[in-house]
Amino acid sequence: MSVTRLFRLVICRPAARATLRAHRKYSKVCPALAERLRVFESLREKRGSKSRVEAAETPLSIRLADGRTVKGTAGVTTPLFVAQSVRVKGALVSTVNGQPWELGRPLEADCELQLLGFDTVEGRQAAWRTGACVLAGVLERVFGAAVCREGATDFGLYCDHLLDNSALSLSDVEERCKQAAALKLPLSSLELNREEVQELFQNNKLRLQLVEEQMNGPTITVYRCGDSIAVCNGPLLPHIGLLKVFKMLQLTSVTLANQTESSGWMRLLGVAFPGENDKQEWEREQEEARRRDHRRIGTDQELFFFNDVSPGSCFFLPKGAHIYNTLTDFIKSEYRSRGFTEVVTPTLYSTALWERSGHWEHYSENMFTVTSEGSQTYALKPMNCPAHCLMYEQRVRSWRELPLRWADFGALHRNELSGALGGLTRVRRFCQDDAHIFCTPEQLEDEIVACLDFVRHVYQVFGFSFHCLLSTRPTPYLGEPEQWDNAEQQLERSLQQFGERWELNPGDGAFYGPKIDIQIKDAIGRQHQCATIQLDFQLPIRFDLQYVGGDGQSHRPVMIHRAVLGSLERMIAILAENFGGKWPLWLSPAQVIVIPVGGNSESYSKQVVGLFREAGFMADLNDDQGATLNKKIRAAQLAQYNYIFVVGDKESESGTVSVRSRGGKQLGRRPTEEVLTSLTQLRDSRSNLDEF
Repeated sequence: MSVTRLFRLVICRPAARATLRAHRKYSKVCPALAERLRVFESLREKRGSKSRVEAAETPLSIRLADGRTVKGTAGVTTPLFVAQSVRVKGALVSTVNGQPWELGRPLEADCELQLLGFDTVEGRQAAWRTGACVLAGVLERVFGAAVCREGATDFGLYCDHLLDNSALSLSDVEERCKQAAALKLPLSSLELNREEVQELFQNNKLRLQLVEEQMNGPTITVYRCGDSIAVCNGPLLPHIGLLKVFKMLQLTSVTLANQTESSGWMRLLGVAFPGENDKQEWEREQEEARRRDHRRIGTDQELFFFNDVSPGSCFFLPKGAHIYNTLTDFIKSEYRSRGFTEVVTPTLYSTALWERSGHWEHYSENMFTVTSEGSQTYALKPMNCPAHCLMYEQRVRSWRELPLRWADFGALHRNELSGALGGLTRVRRFCQDDAHIFCTPEQLEDEIVACLDFVRHVYQVFGFSFHCLLSTRPTPYLGEPEQWDNAEQQLERSLQQFGERWELNPGDGAFYGPKIDIQIKDAIGRQHQCATIQLDFQLPIRFDLQYVGGDGQSHRPVMIHRAVLGSLERMIAILAENFGGKWPLWLSPAQVIVIPVGGNSESYSKQVVGLFREAGFMADLNDDQGATLNKKIRAAQLAQYNYIFVVGDKESESGTVSVRSRGGKQLGRRPTEEVLTSLTQLRDSRSNLDEF
């Protein structure tokens, strides 16, 4: 008997028996769900009959992340079998040549295989997507709820449902999910096209609408677990038994498309874990995240606030405005050395501009509009690019002018749903370090590399590690395939020349061009996407942008959308949480505080404060007569002042200050001018160090 046949007998038969047990008669489920299960099995049978060809037992070589090589058989060997054979514990999902891959899916060719556990973003997401399937099944079968959507976010799993005349106990749901997972049911999947999706969900119009909105390609993956059908946009676990612990977090109302706020739809949020230790580690992470929450830091340090008079729009107080302006000045100083020039554009435009750019057709529902005399409709700009195209076409451009690099810090407005707003991370009014580059096709690669170098320089200042994602042609897309192929090849060559780690992100480009997204990792390991470099084929066509080339003929320029920080508001939130409110000196809104100690030191203290303020520092004086020195120092440390200057008679007489860091380290008595010079150098170098 061949190894392949033996493997199939040992591995596949138990799985098949479990699948048969899980997919038994539908008599115990409601008619609508029974019909959905029947359609699923019918589609699965059709799909199986079309592809029921014995896999060629071709040997393949599997290279693991630690350098080991494992032999296998194409169409037979799975990542799960590899994990068991090399004794890797805790694997939940894998990547094959950098692409997500379920553990139970057979490998197809020689590849590089990574086995990922719950301690990775991919493993955690796979666990939570699977947990969402379990939760959806429990809500349907046990509680009789109508489920319209399930899935996972960066923060956990969720299920949107409607439950008549009943209230859920979170602890009861947790226990029921745990019992369901203990059955260790497998998950069978199908790739369905739009017509098949419509057949599967024909009796649930809302579910069908949400699934169709979720489709960003020609097909979508639908899973069956027991008697429930789920839709997930990523790989799941081999079976639900790998989840041992469930925790339900919150039950909130949710407004769905074409539904009213009083429709009764609810979202149940939760998390799921392979074991109790994973849950405890997650709870520690949550506590650390709460401690670093930018909303708490913003309140404690008096940086910003929000008010219902302008929902989703931030009010920056003086200290918050200092951070905001310092970040802006940082980018502007880089602009000067990198050949960017600033432009200033209006905030309000007639719909004629948005119709010309195509945004009115695809984005108008996310725009704030006003009507003026004559019933003319105007919209607040949600992006700067159409205005920059308008500026480009004001006169004939020559190839000698290119590349044009135009930067714009104009205020942008997007009509985000109220339920999506959250501190500085999702707002309605914001500002980007936005820029657009118009260049010739021959200049494109150099411009992309220069943009990537810009990103690297800025993120190194913050201390962020990062990697790049090359997002390629989606479905559907605009433009010619040859144009896309050429652009993607140019972006890939630019990334190779750049030399930093990058991955392919197939099918995730915008419909008007491929892009490079940059993901950063903060101090507690969370991933954030801020910078983006986006090619645009369509706006230059829609605005008929041209330049006169060296041959005297008209040519179409290439347009690049580019942001490094992204939204300044969101970047401030990320930085606040990354530093835990302990801002580095160059960015800090509380850089120096002077504390006088008795005698005639108060007058000298005011001179020191004035000296540092004149040099551009955020310097304050604590002359509270009713507080002890230790209490003042402690208050300054809690307020996260970078440096505390204690000034008494000796310091007044000698022209010195006694310096302490916010961490409590005494740096000694030093001449005031010397300290000013040292701190100025530390600030201007944008160092993240505390000592000088």
